[in-house]
This record gives sequence, structure tokens and C-alpha cells, in this order.
Amino acid sequence: MKRILFIQRHGPHGSLFGQETLDAILMGSAFASCSVLLLEDGIYQVLKGQDAGQLESRDYSVTYGALRDYGVETIYVSARHLAARGLATEDLLVETVPLDDAGVTGLLHEHDVILGA
Repeated sequence: MKRILFIQRHGPHGSLFGQETLDAILMGSAFASCSVLLLEDGIYQVLKGQDAGQLESRDYSVTYGALRDYGVETIYVSARHLAARGLATEDLLVETVPLDDAGVTGLLHEHDVILGA
């Protein structure tokens, strides 16, 4: 079975990148083994305490909590990007595995297909 890595780099609001990537993860998980890597502002996709209502935007971040039900076993996060934003894994809605830069590189090499926006 192919292994697909989905990379989220964009914040959850202000564009459709986040929602569309999440939709692709949900669809891809039906056909392949999928993982997710949160980089840069993509970390905000799973930040606790978001209030999308003030932005008149749909809060889809809770959908990340259901990814395990769709066969997505692991959500990875760049430890460097997390620290650069003053965040810790405890600030996130879902369990994530923090990776240093070497770990991110290794993760990229472990997958057959890499998709991201």
C-alpha cells in the first residue's frame, strides 16, 4: 500500500488551503496509509481555543480529532516551528509527535507520495 504524507503549512483561516487539505486527507485515507505533518502556520490548524465564529468562518479543527477513525495513525509537528510560535504539544487539540529537522527529513523519505499546499 502506498504511504502518503500530507503537509499542512497554512493557517486555518483566511484561505481554503487548510480545509481543502483536510478534505484530501480524509479522501486519501480511504485508499492509502496516510500521515500528516504540520509545518509553519499549519500548526494553527490544531490549536486549542480557536473561535472561528468571530471570523464568520467554519471551525473544522475538531475534524483532526477524528482522523484516527479514518486510519490516519500519526500527526507529526515540526518541533522547531512549534517553538518558534511559542507553543507546546499541550496547546494542540490532538496528540502530535514532535520532530526535529532531521526527523522531518526522515519522514519525507519514508513516504511514497507527499502532498501539501
